[in-house]
Amino acid sequence: MAEGRPVDIGDRYRLLVESLEDVAVYMVDAQGRIETWNRGAEQLTGYSPQEAIGMPVAALYPDEQQTATLSIARTACRNDGDGQKIEGVLRRKDGSVFAMSITVQPVCDATGALIGWWEVARDLSQQQAEADAHEFTGEQFRRLVQSVIDYAIYMLDLEGHVHSWNAGAERIKGYTEQEILGRHFSTFYTESDRAAGEPERGLAHALEHGRFENKAWRVRKDGSLFWAHVVIDRVDDNEGNPIGFAKITRDATESLRAEEAMDEMRRALHQAQKMEAIGQLTGGVAHDFNNLLQVISGNLQLLGDDVADNDRARRRIDNAMASVARGSKLASQLLAFGRRQPLAPKVMNPGKLVRDMDDLLRHTLGEGIEIETVIGGGLWNTSVDRTNLENAILNLAINARDAMDGRGRLTIEAGNAYLDDQYVRRQHEVKAGQYVLIAVTDTGCGVPADLLEKVFEPFFSTKPEGSGTGLGLSMVYGFVKQSGGHVQIYSETGYGTTVKIYLPRSMQAEEAQAIGAPDRMRGGTESILVVEDDEAVRETAVSLLRNLGYRVLQAPDARSALSIIESGVALDLLFTDVVMPGTMRSPELAIKARERMPDIAVLFTSGYTENAIVHAGRLDQGVELLSKPYTQEALALKLREVLSARTTRPPADTALFARPRPSRTTHAGRSRILLCEDDVSIRSTVKDMLESRGYVVVEAGSAETAIEKHRRERIDLLVADLRLPGSSGIDLVKTLRQTTAELPVVFTTGRFDADTDLLDSRTKVLLKPYSGDALVQTISQLLA
Repeated sequence: MAEGRPVDIGDRYRLLVESLEDVAVYMVDAQGRIETWNRGAEQLTGYSPQEAIGMPVAALYPDEQQTATLSIARTACRNDGDGQKIEGVLRRKDGSVFAMSITVQPVCDATGALIGWWEVARDLSQQQAEADAHEFTGEQFRRLVQSVIDYAIYMLDLEGHVHSWNAGAERIKGYTEQEILGRHFSTFYTESDRAAGEPERGLAHALEHGRFENKAWRVRKDGSLFWAHVVIDRVDDNEGNPIGFAKITRDATESLRAEEAMDEMRRALHQAQKMEAIGQLTGGVAHDFNNLLQVISGNLQLLGDDVADNDRARRRIDNAMASVARGSKLASQLLAFGRRQPLAPKVMNPGKLVRDMDDLLRHTLGEGIEIETVIGGGLWNTSVDRTNLENAILNLAINARDAMDGRGRLTIEAGNAYLDDQYVRRQHEVKAGQYVLIAVTDTGCGVPADLLEKVFEPFFSTKPEGSGTGLGLSMVYGFVKQSGGHVQIYSETGYGTTVKIYLPRSMQAEEAQAIGAPDRMRGGTESILVVEDDEAVRETAVSLLRNLGYRVLQAPDARSALSIIESGVALDLLFTDVVMPGTMRSPELAIKARERMPDIAVLFTSGYTENAIVHAGRLDQGVELLSKPYTQEALALKLREVLSARTTRPPADTALFARPRPSRTTHAGRSRILLCEDDVSIRSTVKDMLESRGYVVVEAGSAETAIEKHRRERIDLLVADLRLPGSSGIDLVKTLRQTTAELPVVFTTGRFDADTDLLDSRTKVLLKPYSGDALVQTISQLLA
């Protein structure tokens, strides 16, 4: 390799400067002409070295910048040669200009005279563009923030004073920018929150943790409150030092109202479901309770005829009947709560009813209660059961009297009301529309808020133990709901209570009220078919009817009753329980009876209707009902009412209605009964029943034993429990009928809910407990 001339240090620096492309470096002499020109200067300005060297440097600057550069160079010489930096623009060859950062470094001789200077220029165009973009973006952001109207967005200094204000803040809080700038943000807090130090706590939390978030009530300029969702963010400078806070507030009042409405709907639904469940339970209990009361009541009345001359016995019977009446009232209230009482609504104007109750209320409540009645003008009609509405108002008035401890003011108001969509959305089972409102207000002790949801529940009472049943408000609740209405209670401890009853408006004209003296109790000679599955109730009803002079046939179920009807026997009235076992229901029986006997009258009785003849809380058109328990007088009056309304025709043939007197010594020949029952005591009792009537009884304690005895002995009929250990009674029958296809069978059970194809003409079912007469009658029907 050829050796070149050594490169000294000065040459190295010259080569380095000439090679720089991003920086313009050039030398200017004392007269202001360019002496050197590097590659970066060429690329930035467009001048080649041949064009630039010898060219006045002033050609690169705007006029106002030329003298400034020379002045800077000379000043630098006098200051020990320190360079200075200026920012300006350079002019390219094509005439365009661009921003530059220029460092001017003077070159002086030994005496300090200026002999030239270096200029080092850097292109600031990109940096300037970024700065302009930043300034533009910041302006856009400011305009964006100012235009937001759904959020209050503003800046606070470190002490909490307002430094900026957007349109949303003005809309939400009510202050203009001129009114609020410089004021402390605690202005927006409630007095209690300010006293508790909430503004300072929020700033302190944001200062320490960077953010504070909260929901609370805030105050507008006009003093009104709104539910605010608040966020406070700490704002730091480039070095991380806090310089203030950014605060965003959203008006969340509507969201809060929606959440509250949803919570209220959930509570209402839960309460309605709970009340419905309790209603189902109490309705079922009342049904069984009424059946028991019917047996007790009927037998007490029959016993009263036997001891008519015994005053002591009569007093005891009267006391017992009074207890039956109280029990009947209790059951009626339970049915009312469960919406299971049969209603007979009539279109009426409740204003007259409220006025007519004035004397009754004054007598019931006593002189210590001041009663005020307010009836609104133009009061609408409603379709409602008059008696139950009176009872509801009376119940509310008595509750009010007790709450006022016998002294106070009771106000009963009746007016028109409209329940809108917004209201009904927060309720359950309530429809928007027009209602007649009856409000009962007292000045009593009130009900605590935590107990308000319970006041309509059965047996709930705030009275001392023994002071009431706790069913008054329950009855009101059930009656109003069954009438298609709505009931609401408002109360405040120490200030009294208002119960509002809303009954749907009726567009029909008011129906005339029939007024007449009640008929005295009297019977008749017509023929009546009694259909009742409860044997004790059935026997009591039959006895009551016969005491009234009627001729009576009886049946334990609808199919048996239909068989009697189809036999051709003449009948004047069908008296049937509503709730019946089996596949045929009482309404269907009534229809079939009228198909065969168009003139037959029908009277239903029940302690629990189960919607069989009551729909939407009202008796079906043309249906007559006598609720259990009933007295002999109520039965007599109702029968005369129903029989008088039917088409008149001669009574049925009396020869068919001689009173049956079943004899326990009647023998049934020597029929052989296979008795399969695993309970020894029951099997022994039934065996005695059958043998006392002349049957031969073959005992079996299990299905296996019954099969074996059937194989070895002649069996005319099987009496079997439906539920046997190891095998059901149905399985047993299927096995036995493989060899004896026509074997008659009586199933006995405490509860029959099985679906089976064995229930045909060869098979009967007896529900436990059953009497010996019922068992013998069933066996006789099958063996016949």
